Amino acid sequence: MPLQPSSPHHVLVLNCGSSSLKFAILDAQTSDEVISGLAERLGSDTPSIKYKFQGKKTVVELDKGQAHANAIDTLVKLIKDHSLAENLIAVGHRVVHGGEHFTKSVLIDESVIEGITKAAALAPLHGHANLLGIAAAQASFKGLPQIAVFDTAFHQTMEQVAYLYALPYKLYTDYGVRRYGFHGTSHYYVASQTAKLLEKPLEHSNFISAHLGNGCSVCAIKNGISVDTSMGLTPLEGLMMGTRSGDIDPGLFNFLTTQLDYSAAQIDDLLNKESGLLGISELSNDCRTIEDAAVTGNKRAMLALDMFCYRLAKQIAAFMVPIQRLDALIFTGGIGENSDIIRQKVIKQLAFLGLDCDEQANLNARFGSEGIISSAHANTTAVVMPTNEEWVIARDAATIAQEQ
Repeated sequence: MPLQPSSPHHVLVLNCGSSSLKFAILDAQTSDEVISGLAERLGSDTPSIKYKFQGKKTVVELDKGQAHANAIDTLVKLIKDHSLAENLIAVGHRVVHGGEHFTKSVLIDESVIEGITKAAALAPLHGHANLLGIAAAQASFKGLPQIAVFDTAFHQTMEQVAYLYALPYKLYTDYGVRRYGFHGTSHYYVASQTAKLLEKPLEHSNFISAHLGNGCSVCAIKNGISVDTSMGLTPLEGLMMGTRSGDIDPGLFNFLTTQLDYSAAQIDDLLNKESGLLGISELSNDCRTIEDAAVTGNKRAMLALDMFCYRLAKQIAAFMVPIQRLDALIFTGGIGENSDIIRQKVIKQLAFLGLDCDEQANLNARFGSEGIISSAHANTTAVVMPTNEEWVIARDAATIAQEQ
């Protein structure tokens, strides 16, 4: 059902990530923001909330070591202090894992909470944060419809050859063990916007989208739909990430338990919280910190960046198999949108696909700027496209709220 122009359609969007909390109140029809911000470096020594309201940017420092609970409490206070709660029609929540049960956005009730709780075990860094955001919003905005928008939904178009593991089939039929994929709202949004930028119908477009942040994934998009993606049963599979290992030899589990006496919990922490950019650099999971260190000649930082780019380029190349023809390579997410260094390194390794980076265009495409960064003589287009998961979530939330 389309939104009625005369009715209010402001939606509070909560996007709880593993180390961050994006939030916004925006118009579900136009994407115009009333307030927006980001709580980042949660769990570190320097957590903070940066937000913009009526053109003014403000930074609120959070308590050292405090994570999502403190950030959400501060956000609720900001909304109430600025009298922004009165015109809200819904709260939209980004929920990472929908399992097999949730294939589209839904109104949150007790059965949905139960389903999200069960699926949360498959997304250990995000599940608790998602549920915490829902609980806080339900308590603070009673009477408002709460809608869950699932990261996995866009990837439900994958075929069995892409989403099944080569495991006993009953593990899939009895327990839902399969590849689900994540960052679906982001991949969908940037694909739609890139099609507009290139003046090409989405349903006739073949893209490879690289969402790069603390969590990273690549999506193969053929004729506008997801046909494969790098993340799997959980957000741990695939690329090297901020603190996640990405793909590893499953035999590592036996080695860690039998030779080093690791427990299951220790292995989970190792792979999800101590690996990736942080594990290799031993400096930080923040790409900005690592890039700064690499510029000064820090060899471990340089190695971390080189590994990150090599694995990313290798995954992008592999996704030429399902799509065959590439209309554009898309960079998005905090790293994808802002790191000209990583984009240039990756494109250089993919020259055989007809990609070539325009140095000045690549430098210009930072801090929220979209644009083509491939050179004039490149045979394949490379694009930086800022993601807007919040708008996708707001549109779904407003539509469902209006149907109630």
